[in-house]
Amino acid sequence: MKQPYGVILAGGQARRMGGGDKGRLPLGGSSILTHVIARLRPQVGELALNANGDPARFDDLGLPVLPDSIEGFVGPLAGVLAGLDWAAGEGADHIVTAAADTPFFPADLVPRLLQAAEDQGKPIALARTANGRHPTFGLWPVALREDLRQALNDGVRKVVQWTDVHGTAMADFPTLRFDPFFNVNTPEDLALAETYQERA
Repeated sequence: MKQPYGVILAGGQARRMGGGDKGRLPLGGSSILTHVIARLRPQVGELALNANGDPARFDDLGLPVLPDSIEGFVGPLAGVLAGLDWAAGEGADHIVTAAADTPFFPADLVPRLLQAAEDQGKPIALARTANGRHPTFGLWPVALREDLRQALNDGVRKVVQWTDVHGTAMADFPTLRFDPFFNVNTPEDLALAETYQERA
Protein backbone atom coordinates (compact mmCIF):
# COMPACT_ATOMS: atom_id res chain seq x y z
CA MET A 1 0.00 0.00 0.00
CA LYS A 2 1.22 3.52 -0.84
CA GLN A 3 1.82 5.89 2.04
CA PRO A 4 -1.51 7.55 2.93
CA TYR A 5 -2.00 11.28 2.65
CA GLY A 6 -2.97 13.19 5.78
CA VAL A 7 -5.94 15.51 6.29
CA ILE A 8 -6.43 17.62 9.41
CA LEU A 9 -10.13 18.21 10.07
CA ALA A 10 -10.73 21.83 11.09
CA GLY A 11 -14.08 22.41 9.43
CA GLY A 12 -16.21 22.75 12.59
CA GLN A 13 -17.61 25.93 14.08
CA ALA A 14 -16.14 25.67 17.61
CA ARG A 15 -19.34 26.89 19.24
CA ARG A 16 -18.29 25.84 22.75
CA MET A 17 -15.13 27.94 22.41
CA GLY A 18 -17.05 30.98 21.20
CA GLY A 19 -16.38 30.36 17.51
CA GLY A 20 -13.21 30.83 15.48
CA ASP A 21 -10.44 28.35 14.81
CA LYS A 22 -9.83 26.18 17.86
CA GLY A 23 -6.60 24.92 16.38
CA ARG A 24 -5.14 28.42 16.60
CA LEU A 25 -5.52 28.55 20.37
CA PRO A 26 -2.18 28.74 22.20
CA LEU A 27 -0.75 25.61 23.76
CA GLY A 28 2.75 25.10 25.13
CA GLY A 29 4.32 28.07 23.38
CA SER A 30 2.77 27.40 19.96
CA SER A 31 -0.78 26.42 18.95
CA ILE A 32 -2.91 23.30 19.11
CA LEU A 33 -2.78 23.06 15.32
CA THR A 34 1.01 23.31 15.29
CA HIS A 35 1.14 20.28 17.60
CA VAL A 36 -1.27 18.37 15.34
CA ILE A 37 0.79 19.15 12.22
CA ALA A 38 4.02 18.13 13.94
CA ARG A 39 2.52 14.75 14.90
CA LEU A 40 0.86 13.93 11.60
CA ARG A 41 3.31 15.25 9.00
CA PRO A 42 6.03 12.59 9.61
CA GLN A 43 3.45 9.80 9.27
CA VAL A 44 1.97 10.71 5.86
CA GLY A 45 3.02 11.39 2.28
CA GLU A 46 1.40 14.81 1.88
CA LEU A 47 -0.66 16.90 4.28
CA ALA A 48 -3.70 19.17 3.84
CA LEU A 49 -6.10 21.07 6.07
CA ASN A 50 -9.88 20.77 5.78
CA ALA A 51 -11.35 24.16 6.73
CA ASN A 52 -14.17 26.42 5.60
CA GLY A 53 -14.19 30.18 5.17
CA ASP A 54 -11.30 32.32 3.95
CA PRO A 55 -8.35 29.99 3.32
CA ALA A 56 -5.89 32.91 3.47
CA ARG A 57 -5.98 32.80 7.28
CA PHE A 58 -3.95 29.59 7.06
CA ASP A 59 -1.37 30.87 4.56
CA ASP A 60 1.38 30.72 7.18
CA LEU A 61 1.02 26.93 7.45
CA GLY A 62 1.94 26.26 3.82
CA LEU A 63 -0.73 23.57 3.49
CA PRO A 64 -3.45 23.08 0.89
CA VAL A 65 -6.78 24.18 2.40
CA LEU A 66 -9.73 21.99 1.42
CA PRO A 67 -13.25 23.36 1.98
CA ASP A 68 -16.25 21.09 2.42
CA SER A 69 -18.00 20.36 -0.87
CA ILE A 70 -21.28 19.71 0.99
CA GLU A 71 -22.95 22.92 2.20
CA GLY A 72 -23.98 23.69 5.75
CA PHE A 73 -21.33 22.37 8.18
CA VAL A 74 -22.66 18.82 8.05
CA GLY A 75 -19.91 17.32 10.18
CA PRO A 76 -16.60 15.51 9.85
CA LEU A 77 -17.70 13.22 7.03
CA ALA A 78 -17.77 16.27 4.76
CA GLY A 79 -14.14 16.89 5.67
CA VAL A 80 -13.30 13.26 4.96
CA LEU A 81 -14.91 13.61 1.53
CA ALA A 82 -12.96 16.80 0.80
CA GLY A 83 -9.79 14.95 1.74
CA LEU A 84 -10.64 11.95 -0.42
CA ASP A 85 -11.34 14.18 -3.42
CA TRP A 86 -8.00 15.95 -2.94
CA ALA A 87 -6.13 12.68 -2.51
CA ALA A 88 -7.77 11.20 -5.63
CA GLY A 89 -6.50 14.14 -7.64
CA GLU A 90 -3.01 13.55 -6.25
CA GLY A 91 -3.01 9.85 -7.07
CA ALA A 92 -3.18 8.63 -3.46
CA ASP A 93 -5.10 5.50 -2.46
CA HIS A 94 -5.92 6.40 1.16
CA ILE A 95 -6.08 9.29 3.58
CA VAL A 96 -5.68 9.38 7.33
CA THR A 97 -7.62 12.06 9.18
CA ALA A 98 -6.85 13.76 12.48
CA ALA A 99 -8.84 16.40 14.34
CA ALA A 100 -7.38 19.90 14.59
CA ASP A 101 -8.28 20.17 18.28
CA THR A 102 -6.54 16.98 19.47
CA PRO A 103 -2.87 17.79 20.12
CA PHE A 104 -1.62 14.61 21.79
CA PHE A 105 -2.68 11.80 19.44
CA PRO A 106 -0.18 8.95 19.03
CA ALA A 107 2.96 9.38 16.93
CA ASP A 108 2.28 5.89 15.51
CA LEU A 109 -1.35 6.58 14.56
CA VAL A 110 -0.93 5.89 10.84
CA PRO A 111 1.01 2.61 10.97
CA ARG A 112 -1.38 1.22 13.55
CA LEU A 113 -4.44 2.16 11.51
CA LEU A 114 -2.86 0.53 8.45
CA GLN A 115 -2.03 -2.59 10.42
CA ALA A 116 -5.53 -2.83 11.88
CA ALA A 117 -7.12 -2.56 8.42
CA GLU A 118 -4.81 -5.25 7.07
CA ASP A 119 -5.13 -7.62 10.01
CA GLN A 120 -8.91 -7.30 10.24
CA GLY A 121 -9.52 -7.23 6.48
CA LYS A 122 -11.59 -4.03 6.50
CA PRO A 123 -11.47 -1.04 4.15
CA ILE A 124 -11.75 1.57 6.91
CA ALA A 125 -9.95 1.73 10.26
CA LEU A 126 -10.75 3.94 13.25
CA ALA A 127 -8.84 4.65 16.42
CA ARG A 128 -10.23 3.35 19.69
CA THR A 129 -9.36 3.69 23.35
CA ALA A 130 -11.08 2.62 26.55
CA ASN A 131 -13.30 5.70 26.10
CA GLY A 132 -14.64 4.35 22.80
CA ARG A 133 -14.16 4.99 19.10
CA HIS A 134 -12.58 8.21 17.86
CA PRO A 135 -14.20 8.60 14.45
CA THR A 136 -12.25 11.69 13.36
CA PHE A 137 -9.06 9.59 13.51
CA GLY A 138 -9.36 7.12 10.69
CA LEU A 139 -7.96 5.50 7.57
CA TRP A 140 -10.21 6.03 4.55
CA PRO A 141 -9.88 4.52 1.03
CA VAL A 142 -10.22 6.85 -1.94
CA ALA A 143 -12.20 4.08 -3.64
CA LEU A 144 -15.18 4.82 -1.35
CA ARG A 145 -15.40 8.55 -2.03
CA GLU A 146 -18.37 8.40 -4.40
CA ASP A 147 -20.21 6.15 -1.97
CA LEU A 148 -19.55 8.70 0.78
CA ARG A 149 -20.70 11.58 -1.44
CA GLN A 150 -23.96 9.77 -2.08
CA ALA A 151 -24.43 9.02 1.61
CA LEU A 152 -23.92 12.68 2.52
CA ASN A 153 -26.34 13.79 -0.18
CA ASP A 154 -28.82 11.26 1.24
CA GLY A 155 -28.56 12.87 4.67
CA VAL A 156 -26.08 10.63 6.50
CA ARG A 157 -24.20 12.71 9.08
CA LYS A 158 -22.79 10.43 11.77
CA VAL A 159 -19.42 8.91 10.92
CA VAL A 160 -20.17 5.48 12.32
CA GLN A 161 -23.52 5.36 10.51
CA TRP A 162 -21.54 5.29 7.28
CA THR A 163 -18.47 3.33 8.36
CA ASP A 164 -20.48 0.49 9.89
CA VAL A 165 -22.06 -0.19 6.49
CA HIS A 166 -18.65 -0.87 4.96
CA GLY A 167 -16.91 -2.69 7.80
CA THR A 168 -14.52 -0.95 10.13
CA ALA A 169 -11.31 -2.18 11.70
CA MET A 170 -10.43 -0.91 15.17
CA ALA A 171 -6.92 0.19 16.09
CA ASP A 172 -6.69 0.06 19.86
CA PHE A 173 -4.52 2.56 21.71
CA PRO A 174 -3.73 2.47 25.41
CA THR A 175 -4.71 5.22 27.80
CA LEU A 176 -1.62 6.01 29.80
CA ARG A 177 -1.56 9.26 31.78
CA PHE A 178 -4.57 10.48 29.79
CA ASP A 179 -6.54 9.52 26.69
CA PRO A 180 -4.26 10.38 23.74
CA PHE A 181 -7.32 11.49 21.77
CA PHE A 182 -8.32 14.10 24.35
CA ASN A 183 -9.68 17.09 22.44
CA VAL A 184 -10.17 20.73 23.33
CA ASN A 185 -13.84 21.75 23.22
CA THR A 186 -14.11 24.27 26.06
CA PRO A 187 -11.90 26.80 27.88
CA GLU A 188 -11.66 24.26 30.70
CA ASP A 189 -10.33 21.66 28.27
CA LEU A 190 -7.68 24.11 27.11
CA ALA A 191 -6.52 24.63 30.69
CA LEU A 192 -6.37 20.86 31.12
CA ALA A 193 -4.40 20.54 27.89
CA GLU A 194 -1.76 22.88 29.30
CA THR A 195 -1.23 20.49 32.19
CA TYR A 196 -1.13 17.51 29.80
CA GLN A 197 1.38 19.32 27.59
CA GLU A 198 3.86 19.26 30.43
CA ARG A 199 3.52 15.46 30.58
CA ALA A 200 3.04 14.59 26.89
